[in-house]
This record gives sequence, C-alpha cells and structure tokens, in this order.
Amino acid sequence: QVQLVESGGGLVQAGGSLRLACAASGRTFSYYGMGWFRQAPGKEREFVAAISWSGGGTYYADSVKGRFTISRDNAKNAVYLQMNSLKPEDTAVYYCAATTFRAEITTTPTSYAYWGQGTQVTVSS
Repeated sequence: QVQLVESGGGLVQAGGSLRLACAASGRTFSYYGMGWFRQAPGKEREFVAAISWSGGGTYYADSVKGRFTISRDNAKNAVYLQMNSLKPEDTAVYYCAATTFRAEITTTPTSYAYWGQGTQVTVSS
C-alpha cells in the first residue's frame, strides 16, 4: 500500500514557476513508477509527466515538454514536478500517482493504482 500527499500548489502569474512535491509512504517506494496528472474544471484528467521506478526513464506530455521536469528522490520517498514558464492553461488540480509494484509507467490514469488528494495550481494571465 502506498499513500501519497501532494504539496506546493498555489497562485502564480503567467511565466512564473512552481515546484510540486509528492510525499509517499512505504519502504518500497523506489519500486513504484510515479506520475503527475492534472484535471481542469469540466475536463478529463490528463497525463502530465511520469518517471520510472528506476528513475532512468521520464516521459512528458507534449503540452509541458521543455517547461516541466519530473524527478524523484528515493531516499526521501518523494517525487517532484518543477514547473517553469507557466501558462494560464496549466491551471488545474494536480495529482500525484503511483503504479503497481515494479510496473512500467504509462500515460493512462487507469494504470496507476494509488493517488494523492491533489493540489490546486492557478496561473493568472
């Protein structure tokens, strides 16, 4: 079982930066692929970024590529999402998610077994 808690959301002007953090429970955190998803009002949850359990593989949605960076610190049981050059269209609730044990990362929400409660990111124009 993995429990996830996100933090770091807030209100920022367009062009600004935020760093989201996701704290995970469990002694086997290093064996879970991790992803970030987001959901804007009236829209479906969409993939943002993911990092493999080995940390060697990362994947990004085209809409955030070059602006967002996902990373993990297995010693701290944490995964991060550095968001730069933020745009109003990045406004959403951001969710941290974990795959099942040693599973490959995907862009599909249903592939992730564990979810945090979400953190709001609002980008003003």
